[in-house]
Amino acid sequence: MSRPLLAAFAALLLCLPAASALAQAAAGEDRFANVEVRAHRVRDNVYMLTGAGGNIGVSVGRDGTLIVDDQFEPLSERIKQALNGIDGGAPKLILNTHYHRDHTGGNPVFGRTGTIVAHDNVRVRLLDEDGFPTEGLPVLTYSDRVRVHFNDDTLDVFHMPAGHTDGDSVVWFKRANVLHTGDLLFVGGFPFIDLEAGGSVAGVIVNLTQLLEMLPNDVRIIPGHGPIADKDDLREVLTMIRETRTEVMEALRSGKSVDEIVAEGLDPRWEEWGKSFISEENWIRTLARSPSAT
Repeated sequence: MSRPLLAAFAALLLCLPAASALAQAAAGEDRFANVEVRAHRVRDNVYMLTGAGGNIGVSVGRDGTLIVDDQFEPLSERIKQALNGIDGGAPKLILNTHYHRDHTGGNPVFGRTGTIVAHDNVRVRLLDEDGFPTEGLPVLTYSDRVRVHFNDDTLDVFHMPAGHTDGDSVVWFKRANVLHTGDLLFVGGFPFIDLEAGGSVAGVIVNLTQLLEMLPNDVRIIPGHGPIADKDDLREVLTMIRETRTEVMEALRSGKSVDEIVAEGLDPRWEEWGKSFISEENWIRTLARSPSAT
């Protein structure tokens, strides 16, 4: 299995407890059978759809429907139904925040009738995945940023390098004052940083710090995973990443092995963070492996 496929599979496992996902696969069960896609109003005409995988951002209005990410392909019909429920139709524009399949799996469906937009590296990595349908590839790509004018709003879409992957973008609905972070932000748990796909802990810290400094205080945030958030949530995640990184780096410099750090665990105040997608052990190993570990 190629590295991109391994990363995509890891991203898929983020959406379900690993043991459950493996058990369902072994039993031939449909892991999406009981998934319900729901719409949540974020502000004005901007919504967040939840289901399985990354959160979907939505704009509905006189220009039509725009979505940010599209979860897994088997959920496409349920996503369409959820869009219909908020007076949205087939998306005219599909913006991808990065390449993982829990954010791009619906591309081959929605790309038949809409235009897919993403960073250059998203297209490169999807092309590197065996069998990814051509209709699911971004047809408009950019190296730094692109501005979209849609539904009486201006969307600033800009690349944030070396964060969750090497192709991350955030989408800022300027009038609505809503930001979709993609997987640069996980709310309520340790993040998944895809080191094999150009991600780094240091990059995430730089990117989240930049967002914290540039965003207005009343911004509403659609994270890649987790509930609708605000700047306090972003600040809390950034603090966690900085402090756990410092904890692991100091332990490594003192001569402890990674296994010893895992055995001892992090400060108890981070215990709840390890009960979500990424376990404490996985997070410690990510911190130790990241290029920031120097």
